[in-house]
Amino acid sequence: MSIAFVFPGQGSQYVGMGERIYNTYQEAKLTFEEASDALGYNVAELCFLGPKEELNKTYRTQPCIVTVSIAFYRILKKRGIEPTAVAGHSLGEYSALIAADVIAFSDAVRLTEKRGRFMQAAVPEGKGLMAAILGLSRETVDEVCLSVTSGYVAPANYNCPGQIVIAGEKEAVEEAIALAREAGAKRAMALAVSAPSHCALMIEASRALAEELKKIDFKPPRIPIVNNADAIFLNTVDSIKASLVKQLDSPLLWEDSIRTM
Repeated sequence: MSIAFVFPGQGSQYVGMGERIYNTYQEAKLTFEEASDALGYNVAELCFLGPKEELNKTYRTQPCIVTVSIAFYRILKKRGIEPTAVAGHSLGEYSALIAADVIAFSDAVRLTEKRGRFMQAAVPEGKGLMAAILGLSRETVDEVCLSVTSGYVAPANYNCPGQIVIAGEKEAVEEAIALAREAGAKRAMALAVSAPSHCALMIEASRALAEELKKIDFKPPRIPIVNNADAIFLNTVDSIKASLVKQLDSPLLWEDSIRTM
């Protein structure tokens, strides 16, 4: 039987995440300790106790989610459960790279913290917004975004049929929400994220990330990994680095990635 592991992205965090496995499995406890050593603060305390406002800061959220993801992965690996392919939703691609032995865990948590800081610096808090649109086709969502006149907005995540996330300038996204409802969307709602990722507003963050990636030791993947930006299998270090940069300011092709797997 073939098993694929898919790792979660930003938005899956909550206060208390990982606490039960931390108290149950040595692999999890050691993973949290390794993350704390790499980042210089108590990751377990932030994940288990919050406060929520601190955990939700993107430069905190990202390494914390990677830590919990890899804690679960290591528990499964210790028990002989390993994937034949991996993928991750946005930030989750970094967890997938760890599972594929492309980058070291300690490098990944430091890198994702910096990624979060780059993203927040690219668009000051309150200036950007993301929203989920449910019940409309890709084509209709594309048309909605093109119809907006108050600023920049574009599709950011093609998650599954009928669920698409858009991102852009706050007023433009709010206008797109109203237009999507007029177009027959079942739901159109703003998301509680602090930076509008996977759109052109992240170009400066992408450039900063590209420079940071030059400092990290990457290895060819041990198992196949499907990327977000193109929904294809990647097998070289150069293609993986290029993908991590591209996914930050380009739409996330998650539906396509799952179909590829």
